[in-house]
Amino acid sequence: MPKEISLSERSVVERAYHIPFHSPSYGRLPLKILDRESLAISYRTDVTKARRIVPAPLEVDDPIVTLTFLYMTIPGIGEYYEMSQSILATYQGERVSFRPLMFAESVPAIMIGREVWGLPKKFGKTTLGVTNGSLKAACEFDGVTVAEATMGYRYEELDLEAARRAQETQCVVLKAIPDVDGSPRILELVRFGYTDIKMKGAWNGPVALRLTPHALAPLADLPVDEIVGSAHTLYDAVLPGGEIIHDYLRR
Repeated sequence: MPKEISLSERSVVERAYHIPFHSPSYGRLPLKILDRESLAISYRTDVTKARRIVPAPLEVDDPIVTLTFLYMTIPGIGEYYEMSQSILATYQGERVSFRPLMFAESVPAIMIGREVWGLPKKFGKTTLGVTNGSLKAACEFDGVTVAEATMGYRYEELDLEAARRAQETQCVVLKAIPDVDGSPRILELVRFGYTDIKMKGAWNGPVALRLTPHALAPLADLPVDEIVGSAHTLYDAVLPGGEIIHDYLRR
């Protein structure tokens, strides 16, 4: 009696886009991001310390760090809070935003971020909300509040077109996936960006930011020398796949 093949190699290739293979952990690309609310605060830090984090061939001239506290809804993933750290850099003369560290408490968001783009997401709790006249945000990691931010709630309206353009800056991450022996199997710089951005609101106000040192959530390793910008935004967007711009293992 011939042996039955329940799952052909061709079917494996055609259907593979997630782990576990037989039970999707998240939806297919592109991702539709709905009602993405963010509080972003940018500050200048120590250039030497920033350069120790940003990998070549990216270059850092003006060491601007941005911490962004987020809440959003993504069909196929759900509703969740997140925080990202980014450093202004250049790649072949192009201005990009390099992300060395991110936190989320949504397991599907962590999985798709790391598996598809190589987003450096760790499990952490982020909050973003309003108390009286203050917009408050915080990120907690292993019981320690590693970042706290406040802004006067909607003190000043910002130009929506300028706010939309600010979200179009291309992002870059270092995607590192080990092989079964622990050596690097994938080691790439991946560039990605948001499209179809529909800005619903943008505001500013007085801001404050505090970072607390933590061995495993080292946001405070890039100290705040001077706050240079901030924005509270609400928008929809689409996140497509990324693009490999540098392969460290190519010989």
